Amino acid sequence: MFLLAKRATRRKDRIRKELPYVMDLLTISVEAGLGFDAALAEVSHRTSGPLADEIAQTLMEIRLGRSRVDALKDLPERTGVQELRNVVSAIIHVSKSGGSLAKVLRVQAASVRNKRKQHAEEMAMKAPVKIIFPLVLFIFPAIFVVVLGPIGMEVMKLFNQ
Repeated sequence: MFLLAKRATRRKDRIRKELPYVMDLLTISVEAGLGFDAALAEVSHRTSGPLADEIAQTLMEIRLGRSRVDALKDLPERTGVQELRNVVSAIIHVSKSGGSLAKVLRVQAASVRNKRKQHAEEMAMKAPVKIIFPLVLFIFPAIFVVVLGPIGMEVMKLFNQ
């Protein structure tokens, strides 16, 4: 169960990492004049990884007769990635209201990129806390031996005389 949970977490992280690139490619495809389904097909052909596989699965469901809204709603449910859920809900909302899909995709891509940057900054802030234990346990004793070792040897020689 531990290994399965670790693989699932790794897969979610890969999807989060791929999402900004996929969103940019989707935005460019829609702005170039492709329909949303054709843009999804183009993205799934041009990229690889778990997100491309999930997009291909969504396209397959749409082609088999499932409604686009239902197929898109299942995409974040299968992956479990919150950022993807936000993107899909915005796409569904704009398709129902009839707004500009390209603008929404551009805004969502910027939002995903911003969240990824914030996550990286958060991880960078946690790094010093995580490095304290190995530093105190392994590096400081080695430095003390190297620096204080010769001094200790000289002190021992003085006491022995």
